[in-house]
Amino acid sequence: MKSRQKSNEIRKVAEGSLGRIIVLTGARQTGKTTLVKELFPEHTYLSIEDPILRNDLLKLTASQWKELFPNAILDEVQKAPSMIESIKSVFDQYEDTSHILLGSSQLLLLQKVKESLAGRCSIIELYPLTIPELLTNNWEDSPKLSHFQTMLSSNTLPSLPPSFHLSTNYSKKENAYDSYLTWGGYPILHKGTLNNEEKESWLQNYVRTYLERDIRDLADLRNLEPFIRVQQTSALLTGQTINFSSLARNASIHTNTAQRFMQYMEMSYQTILLAPWYRNPLKRLSKMPKLHYLDPGIQQIVASKKISAINGHAFESAIIAELYKQAKNNSNSLSFYHLRTVDGREVDFLIETNAGYYAFEIKQSRVVHKTDARGLIGLQEILDKPLLHSYILSNDVQTKSITPDITATHAGLFLS
Repeated sequence: MKSRQKSNEIRKVAEGSLGRIIVLTGARQTGKTTLVKELFPEHTYLSIEDPILRNDLLKLTASQWKELFPNAILDEVQKAPSMIESIKSVFDQYEDTSHILLGSSQLLLLQKVKESLAGRCSIIELYPLTIPELLTNNWEDSPKLSHFQTMLSSNTLPSLPPSFHLSTNYSKKENAYDSYLTWGGYPILHKGTLNNEEKESWLQNYVRTYLERDIRDLADLRNLEPFIRVQQTSALLTGQTINFSSLARNASIHTNTAQRFMQYMEMSYQTILLAPWYRNPLKRLSKMPKLHYLDPGIQQIVASKKISAINGHAFESAIIAELYKQAKNNSNSLSFYHLRTVDGREVDFLIETNAGYYAFEIKQSRVVHKTDARGLIGLQEILDKPLLHSYILSNDVQTKSITPDITATHAGLFLS
């Protein structure tokens, strides 16, 4: 098992005043169950997906919960939202109880949890493995912060070696980076038990299961075909701004339906719609969101049904997804954007902190030139807070100072 950066956060939360109910959510198969079983071995594990067990549990009174399951893990709890009311009642009546709720959909968060458990629970999100987590060997091997995460934590620029080749454990980092770009971050794909054909088959089955279970949970769709068309089209558009009218036409559905389907994909942790930054009223800025798949392996399977070399847009999404996951593992107080002017100037990824912004340009190329920084030069004139630093992340192994405020470095180095 790969070690997880969220482990320390979960332990710390469990010891605090809001640790008696922990809601751990994230995409299916990201390792939520394995993680909490490891962290809380004394808790009874209950799978709400089992319809017989679910019906029996729904009949329990608060006192019966206290007697039978004072400390429990409730997996796939979105299958029985009314059970959250029972857990609330147990929390209110008994102080010596602890319950961990697991779910693979933000629908759980957006509805029952926030309605019923406000002020009573802590909500934590678990994403697929990050590169620092891929570099761990076992559960006891604590993940180190990447250069990127160190920068966010300390608010100081990292000291980067002049070449990726000169970094500590270069070969291991390169392998983890290449493996992530090829297969994504779902834990089972990195256990060493599957060959490449089996990994591809697992991803195909994952997408099928996602459609048959997660989307049916979210939307109760009788006919999945329109959603599948939107899903496949979106996979081809990853790394690009999204026009919902065009997406709807391609899928032969209404624009509102296309928007709703994309929301389902966000709610089930398959994609992010990166908000446009447009606070400067003096500049003509695009207000279209930009789509990114959260996992490169899933994106490739949805787009082409097989694993193959990724193109520039898919590479951009893979790197931005990794930046996003690592930042989320660090802090929940960050905001994420892309920026595009009407004349075509673009910043791929913009992170807002309390102190200012970090800007990123993503390039798949193996050699970075000064012209690759054109979207970053003069960016401070547009923004409403200080621009702390800008980076070009690419496959160029050399670390280069383009200007005093712009650094080009290998994505695998920066993210490990």
